[in-house]
Parts: sequence; structure tokens; C-alpha cells
Amino acid sequence: MQRIHQDIIRQIFTLFLIIALGAIIFLELAPFMSGLLGAITIYIISKKPMRKLVLRGWYPSVAAAFIMIISFVGILVPIGLVVIMLSTKVKNALNKLETFISIIKDNLSIVEDQLNIQLFSSFDSQEVANWVSNNFQSVLGNTFNLFIALSILYFLLYYMLVNRKQFIESIYTYFPMRPENISTIGKEVDSVVKSNAIGIPLIAIIQGLVALLGFFIFGVPNPWFWFVITAIGSMIPFVGTAIGIVPVVILLFSTGQYAQAIGILLYGLIVVGTTDNLFRMIVQKKLADIHPLITLIGVIIGVPLFGFIGLIFGPLLISLFLVVLKIYKDEYVITKDYKK
Repeated sequence: MQRIHQDIIRQIFTLFLIIALGAIIFLELAPFMSGLLGAITIYIISKKPMRKLVLRGWYPSVAAAFIMIISFVGILVPIGLVVIMLSTKVKNALNKLETFISIIKDNLSIVEDQLNIQLFSSFDSQEVANWVSNNFQSVLGNTFNLFIALSILYFLLYYMLVNRKQFIESIYTYFPMRPENISTIGKEVDSVVKSNAIGIPLIAIIQGLVALLGFFIFGVPNPWFWFVITAIGSMIPFVGTAIGIVPVVILLFSTGQYAQAIGILLYGLIVVGTTDNLFRMIVQKKLADIHPLITLIGVIIGVPLFGFIGLIFGPLLISLFLVVLKIYKDEYVITKDYKK
């Protein structure tokens, strides 16, 4: 009976220890993972401006503080204002949600009577309203985790910006891969993060502005609120800008504004839908050309795993998986060319 060499046993034990400790660290940091991923995102976007500021004679700490202030004012403040606006509007809407759902149910019951079918008769408007209200309040109540995540974000971001060289060297030191393979992964991370972190919000804002024009044309109430909803929806696969257009159509129909409802519906299908494909094609050519299937699967995996920032890191996770597969194949799989 052949005995297993002690070196192999040590290697397996070491790998098991690394995986176990890594799993414990990940599970404990999971509630604050958005802060870590946010720091990586802002670092990748701002590392070139940071380098330019240092080359111009800025102290690294001052340059890092300047970039952190810019990121806070340019990214977090607008997001915070949007959340405040949405929370106020949604709270008011939640108070009227049950009535609104009842109106929709009554209109649908007319269709049921005409078609002699029963689809929505068992639909409980009170239960739906309670579910939406409870889930929305739980999201708003998660303030402490948000504060911790932001603290982690800016603490790590400051370290990565001020100690750029040490940060990169630590990756090459502790990552168990050849330097050229680490460089390949680094380029992939840089490309995908920039594409999603810049491309997704840019397309969302453009789509929201196109929809906003239609809201003004057809006299939709609270157009800026629906602009925000449409912009957010354009970031979500399967949902898209329909999350802003469809409720507006239903709202106009329920108030008897049939011409405006049909108009905004056609505007959403033709104008907003066409410009969505056009803008995505243009942005993808300027940034990384990520396959739509990678983006779709990545978002499905990333959003439940990482939260909203999974829109960026979900596709990155899929892209890294494919890159690691290629590296493994190049490193360990022996291929031969067969001639017919």
C-alpha cells in the first residue's frame, strides 16, 4: 500500500486552513461587504487621478483626502438625497397603496367579468400593502449597518490610495499565482469595474432623462420622482425602465387619462426602448465590451450576494471565474493538436 507523502498532507491541511479561515472572515464581513467592494470600486476609478495629483507635488494624504471628499460629494450625497426623496414619496404612497391596489383590482374584475375568468378574485390588497410596508421599513431601519459599511469604505480607500505601492505588492506577495496571471486578473478587474461602475449609472441617467422628457410631454404627476424610479429600474435586468413606465401608465388609466396613458406607453416602448439599446451599444464600445449573458448572470448572482453594488461585482465575479478557468487550463491542462 502506497503511503501519501507528508508534503502533500501538509499542503492539503494548509489549503483547508486557508479555506476555513477565509470562510469565517467572509461570513463575519458579509453584512459590511458593500463597504469593502465600494472601496475597491472607488479606488479603481480614482487611482489615475491620485497618481497625477502626487506627481504634481501633492502629499499622498492630502490627495487621498481630496479624492475622498470628491467621491463623497459626487457619489454618496446624490445617492443620499435620492434615498431621502424616495423614502418621503414612498411613505406617502404606502399610505394610499391599499386604496390604489383596490382600484386596480376593481378594474381587473371588470375584465374578468367580460372574459368570464377568475384570476384576481383571491388577490388580497391588504396583504400586499402590509408586505410592501414592512419590507420598506426594514430597509430604512438598516442605518447602523450602512454607517459601518461607509466607515469601512473610507478607511480602506484611504489606505489603498496612500499606500498604493504597498497595496499592490501585498497582492503579489500573498496571492498564490504567477505574477503574469495576477496581472491578467488585475486587468480584468480594472476593465469590468470601470465598465460597470461608469457605464451602468451613465446609461441609467440618460434613460431617466429620456423618460423624463416623455413625462413632461404627457403631463405625468411628479415627473422627477418617476425619473428616479426609471433610472434605477434601467440598472436592473428583466425589469429595466418598465419599473418607471408601467406604474405611470396604470396611474393615468386609473384616473381616466386614457390618451396620456396610451401616449406614455407608446413613448416608453418606442423611444425609451430604442435609445436604451443605442446608448448601451455606444457605451460598451467606449468601455469594456462585456457579453450581455455575463452581465445578466452576474447581476442575478451579485445582487442577492452583495446588495445593490452587486450590479458591478456580480458580472465581475463571472468574468473572474472565466479568467481563472483559462489560467488553470494554461497552467495545468496539457492540450494537444490533433490533425484529421
